[in-house]
Amino acid sequence: MPAEEAQHIVDLFLSGVHIRNNGYFPTSEQDFKLPLLNLNNVRRSFNSVKVELTSMLIDNMKIDLSGRTLNHIAAERICYTRKSPGLKKLLDDIVVVVGIDRDAEQIRDKLVEDKKKVDVVSIVGMGGIGKTTLATKVFNDRFVVHHFYVRAWVTVSQKYDMRDVLIQILASVGVKPDLDIATNSKLREMVYKHLMGKRYLIVIDDIWHIETWDNMKLFFPHDNTGSRILLTSRLVQVAKHANSEGLIHHLGYLSKEKSWELLCQKVFHDNEFPKWSIKPGMQIVENCQGLPLAVVVIAGVLAKHALSERFWVEIADRTSSYIVGDQNGCLETLALSYDHLPLHLRECFLYLGGFPVDYKFHVQRLIWLWVAEGFIQEDGSRRLEDIAEGYLIDLIDRNLLIVDCRKSNGGVKVCKVHHLVRELCLKKTNEERFLLKIKRQKLYSQVSNVTTPPYKPVRMFINEDAYDPDFAHPPSQSIRSIVCFSEFRSLNEDIAKYFGSFVLLRVLDLQKCRLSDFPYSMELLVHLRYLAISNSSEHFPSSICKLWNLQTLIYIKTTSFIVDLGIFFLPSNISDLVNLRHLWCYYAPDDGRSDKGTIFLRSIEKPMNLQTISNVKLGNIDNFQKCFPCIKELTCRTYEYEDNDFKSLTCLENLKLTGYGIGKSDIKFPATLTTLALSMCNIPWSGISIIQSLPNLQVLKLKNGAFMGSCWNTAEHVFPKLKFLRLDGLNIEVWETCSRSFPCLRQLEIIRCYNLEEIPLEIGDIPTLELIQIEDCRQCVGESVRRIQEEQHDYGNYYLRIGISKTRKRCL
Repeated sequence: MPAEEAQHIVDLFLSGVHIRNNGYFPTSEQDFKLPLLNLNNVRRSFNSVKVELTSMLIDNMKIDLSGRTLNHIAAERICYTRKSPGLKKLLDDIVVVVGIDRDAEQIRDKLVEDKKKVDVVSIVGMGGIGKTTLATKVFNDRFVVHHFYVRAWVTVSQKYDMRDVLIQILASVGVKPDLDIATNSKLREMVYKHLMGKRYLIVIDDIWHIETWDNMKLFFPHDNTGSRILLTSRLVQVAKHANSEGLIHHLGYLSKEKSWELLCQKVFHDNEFPKWSIKPGMQIVENCQGLPLAVVVIAGVLAKHALSERFWVEIADRTSSYIVGDQNGCLETLALSYDHLPLHLRECFLYLGGFPVDYKFHVQRLIWLWVAEGFIQEDGSRRLEDIAEGYLIDLIDRNLLIVDCRKSNGGVKVCKVHHLVRELCLKKTNEERFLLKIKRQKLYSQVSNVTTPPYKPVRMFINEDAYDPDFAHPPSQSIRSIVCFSEFRSLNEDIAKYFGSFVLLRVLDLQKCRLSDFPYSMELLVHLRYLAISNSSEHFPSSICKLWNLQTLIYIKTTSFIVDLGIFFLPSNISDLVNLRHLWCYYAPDDGRSDKGTIFLRSIEKPMNLQTISNVKLGNIDNFQKCFPCIKELTCRTYEYEDNDFKSLTCLENLKLTGYGIGKSDIKFPATLTTLALSMCNIPWSGISIIQSLPNLQVLKLKNGAFMGSCWNTAEHVFPKLKFLRLDGLNIEVWETCSRSFPCLRQLEIIRCYNLEEIPLEIGDIPTLELIQIEDCRQCVGESVRRIQEEQHDYGNYYLRIGISKTRKRCL
């Protein structure tokens, strides 16, 4: 790739300049593997790249002139066969799947409801989860058969063939056209006429493209007969496009119990299973992670062998390898999702394969890594992080990522990948030599086996503690990333001598490696964009400030000294990091605890471009605006005598403020805030108007003395956009409110409010409220929540959920 080669040449040259300018001169050939700093050599390299690029452009022009576009070529190279005969038979067998009765009832009820206008219902989920099986169950439901005069089933798959689809529909309604003379227009006319005036149900199975739906919807008459169209797709965006206001049913994974039931049906049929099979069997279905296709594949392996406890135990230990090695092509059906990925998502998806099995991805850090790796394409003035979040949501909507935990505002906080999706990821990364996973063997022997061109980035993920880490060899020159999930003890011994071979590093994550000091040679890694490091040195290393390309810095201080108290004194030249957007410091002493430390900034030479910063305390600086004018997420501590005017931070969206004794002092917040967490501020409830007036506030968390007083009356206040409210550790006794105060509230949490007597009944009248969660409060609070739910049931509202835990019996 010319662009990659050009970038490689420039980066090598800049590294050499940076090293010489910092007074480091190699004493031997083994110190650095860099080209001579000769501009003539650089020019010659660029000329060769220019020749190659020109040649590629000429070739592309020839292709265009021949009438075959690049899109056509790409289409020809993709295998569109949906499934091999063996896999088709396997999927057909899943019809006996269990655990979808409630799903089928919900979809059936939606299809037959009294609505005259044509409606579209969608089933979405990852490959192999049983979308087609569920659609089949609904399609053959006796009530559905009776309700619809015409039923037709058509399978689309990735390559849409309009003629084939029309023929399938006509065959379903019993029409056999003369295909030798019938044109596509004639077939469309026949379909339209045979459906006109009739209540029809059309199942469109396995649809992949929005354009396909836009073409197909023209086949169907839109008369008021109560007709329905049922789609199945892996892509949420297709379902939303077909009917953004209709039912989009997200088919979930089977529970462990339902997976065991399915396994037993497939292996033992209607016969009883031996007791010894329960323990290994439960482990097997747990390894399948609720994916019906995986359960069926393993059931096929077990059914072909004589009953043997030893064999079942072996399968339980190696479930994934048996599934991946299945001759029917279990990964083939999942690979279709990868083939359908646009190019800008492929690198983001493949990157996930480097992380350990069952890894929980914290979305914020994953996005920072994607940005640092250069995976995110610029789009006008939008932040790269916002674009990356869109990429992540796209992967979720394509059912390649699973949401594990959501934030208070409904955004994704933690995600994960299914075992089989991870296996697909690993398979593709090996095929494309996208990353290098280091195992427990000589590290150099694995690095030296890399056969990619010298300019192609190599990303190294270390999941085990390799030994003999000899990096002073030419093959390591192209390594752009090192992400370490092991303590890597051998690396701790003499880390300084290795970085000379890594001058092109962009990502370095050594959080697991507890270094005794900050390595001197690390300051030479001028291309670093992401640095996460743990060390026990007493002071924050000022040499980090030479890494001017840094975008993300995660600094973890490991020390056994109690007097340290996790305070980080930043040097004033920290502002030399002109590209730094995210600064997080953690305190992780040897006792296993981990918490955000306090960043103490005495002074600063110039404003920084930071967007997020962990717990910070200013020294001889008037206000935060002078330090961080572009800050979007801020965690800070402040006192009554300090300037508590945050209104000038016009980009601030998320503020976590610990205010020691602010009380009645003048505190101001910007209108841009969407999330606000307060603690220790001791503001009287009469001062709540400073929050109530925020026009964009969606999440409010009040904790440990944020507000003081026994009574909170919100009847006169309106929080127009608030969706999440948490009261934690407050001394409130009486809460008076009405539903108009929180017109958009979805979730209410009350935690450790020991004096509170009850939740007002009016809370239940909020039309958007979905969940009330009570934890460690008096018993009477829990009883009031139950009354709210019962009253809502009487009104026909069964959507309000409640959760009550650790209630205290004493109610005065």
